Amino acid sequence: MTEPTREATASESDVNRRQALYWRLLARLFDQEEQPTLESASLAVVEDIGLPAALLDPQTSVDSLVQRHPELAAEFDGLMVPEDGGGEEDRDRATEVRRAALVSKVLLNVFAQGSGTVTAGQLARWQSDAAWLERALGCKPGELRAGRAAAQGPGVSGGAGAGVSPTGTGGNRHTPDLSRLIPEIGPELGAIEADLVKRMHLREVLADPQLAAKLTPSMSLIEQLLRDKNNLSGVALANAKALIRRFVDEVAQVLRTQVEKSTVGTLDRSVPPKRVFRNLDLDRTIWKNLTNWSPEEERLYVDRLYYRHTARKTTPQRLIVVVDQSGSMVDSMVNCTILASIFAGLPKVDVHLIAYDTQALDLTPWVHDPFETLLRTQLGGGTDGTVAMALAQPKVAEPRNTVVVWISDFYEWRGEQLFASMSALHRSGVKFIPVGSVTSSGRGSVNPWFRERFKDQGTPVISGHIRKLVHELKTFLA
Repeated sequence: MTEPTREATASESDVNRRQALYWRLLARLFDQEEQPTLESASLAVVEDIGLPAALLDPQTSVDSLVQRHPELAAEFDGLMVPEDGGGEEDRDRATEVRRAALVSKVLLNVFAQGSGTVTAGQLARWQSDAAWLERALGCKPGELRAGRAAAQGPGVSGGAGAGVSPTGTGGNRHTPDLSRLIPEIGPELGAIEADLVKRMHLREVLADPQLAAKLTPSMSLIEQLLRDKNNLSGVALANAKALIRRFVDEVAQVLRTQVEKSTVGTLDRSVPPKRVFRNLDLDRTIWKNLTNWSPEEERLYVDRLYYRHTARKTTPQRLIVVVDQSGSMVDSMVNCTILASIFAGLPKVDVHLIAYDTQALDLTPWVHDPFETLLRTQLGGGTDGTVAMALAQPKVAEPRNTVVVWISDFYEWRGEQLFASMSALHRSGVKFIPVGSVTSSGRGSVNPWFRERFKDQGTPVISGHIRKLVHELKTFLA
């Protein structure tokens, strides 16, 4: 047998070193307790390849590490972007060991957050480390958490070309297709940040404008702000309102696009079409003038232009939105408040908004401004839909031209009494739409007793993505 060459021995040693680093990564992710053997082995590897021992210190942020060792900044940029070409046997094993050490650092700092109270400083450090993870994945800081890169698809990082990382470093690395990666990592980062905010004193963060500006608006964060808004004042209250408005504006832009995808009303042919170029019906014009075709000249003479009708018949409609504002329905409360404001902006649609828990609140005067509406909500725990029905029934003037959208999980205190009132509305000619959830994810539970009775009545509960509710409303208002 021939003895292994020096190169083969070195390659095998590098494989073992890389495995030791990744075993430590897994151990740290799933168990916060230090594993002495893996720690000592990893320390030996890190020192042997010329990296600082602080790389293994979970209390040291990537920012601090890069400040002490500026040469590492370029290595973190595009660190986790796949490399072009080359199989397993062609890789530089020593480089892979170094890469494993750096990858372990950024992943542990982001995903190993333990439990217990979190300080404002710890949150700021995590946000900084999350930005380094995004840079390592070839994104700009904040793209994954905000979800913007997901919308842009492949090549998210502002035109970075093949062979260059988004920051201009990274050798032969290319910009990856993150369309499948981002939907997984983006929400996970948002969930970790939301958990950290929940474990700390939110008021402490809001009192610091710089720290508050770094918060990523999310449904869980908005829920906390709405619950705590009465305890905030001064700078903290101003920052809370700014976060709520940012979130409202982002969701409103998405919902407005969905609402505007289809038109409202049927064509009104009694109104002559406007004789402008954009309304020109070219196909009909050619067809109607075919008798004027000159074979000798191979030319079509047009003696009449035809235009499309664009005016639409619209009947004044009344939309009454009743939304459960109890703690289990926060997501629906935010979405429906914004949706109501969008429909309120449509012509000849009279929108009314009622929120309830054990008490009901008529929010119609503020329906055009979802931000102001949300600030007036009081998230509660109980649910009594009969108090909301008492406000909704007097608003029904013309049943045939009225739609009532009732959003709740229907775990009601006076269930039979409430359902009797809902059935009466339905029999009167009102378009009654019970909605179990209108969340971004589409998840939600509905009281089985109500679900069965709504189904028997011919008004099955809509559950799922908010697009379903948009479709139902557009169909009724058309």
